[in-house]
Amino acid sequence: DVQLVESGGGSVQAGGSLKLSCVVTGDTLSRHCLGWSRQAPGTERERVAFINGDSTTTNYADSVRGRFTVFKDNAKRTLYLQMNNLTPEDSGMYFCASGPLRTCAALPNTWGQGTQVTVS
Repeated sequence: DVQLVESGGGSVQAGGSLKLSCVVTGDTLSRHCLGWSRQAPGTERERVAFINGDSTTTNYADSVRGRFTVFKDNAKRTLYLQMNNLTPEDSGMYFCASGPLRTCAALPNTWGQGTQVTVS
């Protein structure tokens, strides 16, 4: 089974940057759609950025497109989310997610524990 462990969250001022990491174990990264979702208190979990198994397609929420970049390093078994020009609206718990297929058409079925991002 796929297991996901996030790191890299923290507190940052508006306009700043953070880079989240997610170590993926239990299966080959190229066999899964991987990505990030986030959830702020009192809101539903929101899909932020996903990348398909062969890294040919990425999908971004409108609210982050142009500021966030999702990418992975298969050799390091790690998924990343580079977040630039952060705003307070980007605050929340960020979860690494894995889907059952290479394509991102299927919903994620595995989640990490989350890493907190706070922008002030």
